[in-house]
Parts: sequence; structure tokens; C-alpha cells
Amino acid sequence: MAGRAGRMWQSLLAAHPARTVVMGFAAVILLGTVLLMLPVAAEDGRSANVVTALFTSTSAVCVTGLVVVDTGTYWSGFGEGVILVLFQIGGFGIMTMASLLGLLISGKLRLRMQLTAQAETKSLDIGDVRKVLLGVAGCTLAVELAVGAVLALRLRFGYGESIWDAAYLGFFHAVSAFNNAGFGLHADSLTKYAQDAWMTLPVAVAVILGGIGFPVLLELLRHRNRARTTGRRGWSLHFRLTVITTAVLLFAGTLLTCALEWTNNNTLGPFDWHKKMLAGFFHSAMSRTAGFNSVDIGAMTDATLLLTCMLMFIGGGSAGTAGGIKVSTFAVLGAAMLAEARGEPTSAVMGRRLAPHVLRQALTVALAGVGFVMTATLALLAVVDKPFEEVLFESVSAFGTVGLSTGITADLPTIGRLIVIVLMFVGRLGPVTLVSALALRERKRRYELPEERPVIG
Repeated sequence: MAGRAGRMWQSLLAAHPARTVVMGFAAVILLGTVLLMLPVAAEDGRSANVVTALFTSTSAVCVTGLVVVDTGTYWSGFGEGVILVLFQIGGFGIMTMASLLGLLISGKLRLRMQLTAQAETKSLDIGDVRKVLLGVAGCTLAVELAVGAVLALRLRFGYGESIWDAAYLGFFHAVSAFNNAGFGLHADSLTKYAQDAWMTLPVAVAVILGGIGFPVLLELLRHRNRARTTGRRGWSLHFRLTVITTAVLLFAGTLLTCALEWTNNNTLGPFDWHKKMLAGFFHSAMSRTAGFNSVDIGAMTDATLLLTCMLMFIGGGSAGTAGGIKVSTFAVLGAAMLAEARGEPTSAVMGRRLAPHVLRQALTVALAGVGFVMTATLALLAVVDKPFEEVLFESVSAFGTVGLSTGITADLPTIGRLIVIVLMFVGRLGPVTLVSALALRERKRRYELPEERPVIG
């Protein structure tokens, strides 16, 4: 029976992978909405309205972190538990489904996780499915327990929390951080810990590890064994591309945030220089997709908000808990621009030539992302009376499933909340399903059309 169920699941995934992922997440969101509408889920014992429950459920499953009510005060312990389970399922499911789709598209029957998006469509062996699931579960559990323990100890001995409260707060924020959910139990997120490295750095590490992508984590864990048994020490192109681009974005984001906010008395201004660097690094890491904040986002300068929008739009690594168009897409587009500027016929990255269909897919994902954000921004501007920069920031945050906000989320009317709900759903599932759909639909043309060159630029 188990073998038949596994074969049926593989057949469904192989036939309609994008549809399966979309329907699966939609079903979990609807289930979460129903649970959050129960009277027991609210602190005051009254049922939440359907839009509030749907918004919160979508934000949790899509691991975004945008909220229209304060998580720690509006929801009861049961409601908070439902939210925790929802973003754990959302993060675990996204990592698993994206990894499985990568295997399906590339045609690999072993868990190498190159994510090179080949055009062939082949079935997965059930053993590989188990490896993916166990690998994701192992990484998730290990990081969440480790970070949760550090946070709990700090809360217990540094802030005098009771053993139960310290454990609960530490574990909740650890799970939220690794899944890049951005949900917190404090109304001001993590601003009270802005200058505490024992609180902000573990959260940042969890966010980076979750957002960098499961293929990278798996390759990192297996590298030592592979080097010892085979003597091979090389890293895959996906690993190098993701890690280097992530490091560059983290470094650049930290420096620019500090430079732009150094004298802003409402953000980094009152901090000592090393605390400013800590807060700048934390904001740079969170801007990539996490949603926690240690300073007031609404008090930041317009330049910093624009920088944050850029980081949120790029997002994190593929097949991870991060959102955005992904760092690999950003790097591929950068390589294409560099090749064009040099007059080279093909694009190359780190000694490897990029296939033309990879460039087309990267361009499609990026332009689709721009289209979604601009459309949502236009729609929100039509229904809310808020400054353009705040509305744009909200749209990018929703599409990138980041969860950072200048404070306008709770003020959105019903239609505005529904727009953000759709954008969160599209932003979380769009890039993965779009790339997979493009790869699975790729066909070889048996003829070539006449060539003509329009004027560009």
C-alpha cells in the first residue's frame, strides 16, 4: 500500500508538478484559516473574521511575516501554536517541493542537487524522495533546536524569563527564523534586543541557513565525506554561485545600511559603532527574506527603504525558505549583462558556460516579479491613502515573502489585504513553479524562423 501511494504521488508530481505544489499550499492555507477562525484561537475567545484569519494563515504558510494583528496579544496559545505549525509546514514543504522539482527537472536519480534545470522530464525513484525528506527534516530540526537552545538560555539568564517562557519564546523564534517566517511574539519584533548579539546573531544565522537553500546545506554537510572517500574537493556551480552572491549581498547590505542610517537618531544613531554594525548586519540579513527587525523600519530614510526593497526583491537561495527572485537568478542576469558588455557570444560564470534556456528562465522570473510588484503597487495605491514609498515597500515585502513593513499593514482596507494575500501567495510559489513549468514545457523546434534584429536600447 505504501509503495503504491508513493508511486501515485510521484506520478502526480511528474504529470503536474506546479499544479500539485499550488494546490497543496492552498489547501494548507485554507485549513489554517479555519483553525484560526475558531474561538479558541483568539485571546479574547471570539472568532477572528475571515480576512484576518486568511491573511495570517497565508502569511504563515508562505513564511512571510506580515500581520494585521499583533501575534503575541491577539492570538491565544492555541492560535500561536497553529501559526507555528503553519510556517513550519510552509518552510518544510517549500524546501522539499523545490528540491523534488529540481531533481525532477534535472533528471538526477541521486541527491546531487545541482538544480541545473534540464529540459528532460524523468520520474523520481522513491529512495531519492526519502533522502530529500530526511535531509530537509534533519537540517531543519538540527538548526531549530540549536538556535532555540541558545535563545532560551539567553532569555532565561539574560532577561530573567521563566524556564517555560524562555523555552517557548526561544523555540518559537528559532522555528520562525529558520523558516524565514518573521513571526515574533513581541509587538516591536526584536527591537528590544537590537544591541544584544546573543539574541540577534543566532536569529540571523538561522535565517541565513534557512534562506541559503537546502541543496547548499546538503552539499556542505556531505563535502567532508565525499572528499575523504573520493578525494574530490570541488564545489558545484550552484553552491559557489549561491554562497558567493549571498556573501556579497550581506556585506554590501550591511555597509550601505550603516552608511545611510549612521546618524539617524531614530534608528542607528544612538548606538555605539560596533552596535551599529551589528544592527546593520541584522537588517541586511533580514531584508533578504526574514522579516524580523531590530530598528524601526518606518523611521528609516527613503534611501535605506529603497536599498531594502532591492534586497527583498532579490531574496535568498533556491530550494530554501527564502523568497524573491533568488540570488542565482540575480547572478545569472548579472553574468548575461557582463557578457553583453564584453561582446561575448555566450554567458559564463566561474568557468562554466550557461545554457541559453537558463538565461531565458532567469529573465522571465525577474520580469514576472517586476510585473507582479508593479501591478500590486498600482492596485494598492488605488485603494489606500499612503505614501508611494510605503506602498511600494509593502508590495516588495509581500512578493519577496519578507514581512518587513513600515507599519501600514494593519491599516489596509479589506481589498488591500486581499491584494497582499494574493501577492504573498504568488511571491512564494511563483518563482519555483514558474521555472519548473518553463523547464518541463521546453520543446525542440524542428525549424528556424528568419532572423531579424530590432533596435535595442
